[in-house]
Amino acid sequence: MGTMSRGVVFVHSAPAALCPHIEWAIGAVVGMPVNLEWIEQPAEPGMLRTEYSWTGPQGASAGLASALRACQRVRFEVTEDATPAEEGQRYAFTPELGVFHAVTGPHGDIQISEHRLRTAMATAAHGGISLEDTLSELLGEPWDDELEVFRYAGEDTPVRWLHRVG
Repeated sequence: MGTMSRGVVFVHSAPAALCPHIEWAIGAVVGMPVNLEWIEQPAEPGMLRTEYSWTGPQGASAGLASALRACQRVRFEVTEDATPAEEGQRYAFTPELGVFHAVTGPHGDIQISEHRLRTAMATAAHGGISLEDTLSELLGEPWDDELEVFRYAGEDTPVRWLHRVG
């Protein structure tokens, strides 16, 4: 068995018709059936939300994000905690912005590579978008801005734990 990791799936808003598909998608990635507790999303009437803590193979966050991305009308975030051997991951998706991905450190802070920082500086120096706007995008601020209202709407949402056996 490979290295295990853990993280959380936050489905911020999803139409009721997609909820079974989301459960199947998550279950396919973690290797066991998933039955989520869905509640109303007050920030978007008619939509539902859920949170689910998972344990699975290292790198499962990428598979979870890919599977949820296929649902398209869903707003979500997937996190994977850093381990002593591997950096963490954070994915966010909104239908308007698409997918955001960042590598995270042991405390959840976003790690931006030297290459990406140098590219941002070069783009700004040559009259592209400003360095501030580029750094904002590298940090996922547009996604955070869009998802923030959905996060606060679910402050009292219970988290259920998923553990992969075997």
